[in-house]
Amino acid sequence: MKFISMILHAFKVFILFTGCTILFYYGIMWVNEEYQNYHRYDEPEGAAIKVSAQTSEDEPSMLDRLILFYLNGE
Repeated sequence: MKFISMILHAFKVFILFTGCTILFYYGIMWVNEEYQNYHRYDEPEGAAIKVSAQTSEDEPSMLDRLILFYLNGE
């Protein structure tokens, strides 16, 4: 009788684990669908202005770029 009770308990744990896994999977899929059509790089609407206007004449030297790389830690 103890063996059957242990198997039943293991089956309940398995069902609970499977249910939570499926719930988590569909939750991730829902979040993915919500943000899939989110266009981050569209031009802003309204009175937005450009903050940085770097031209090709202002190209930093290789040393400046290396120092910026080390300062930012990227």
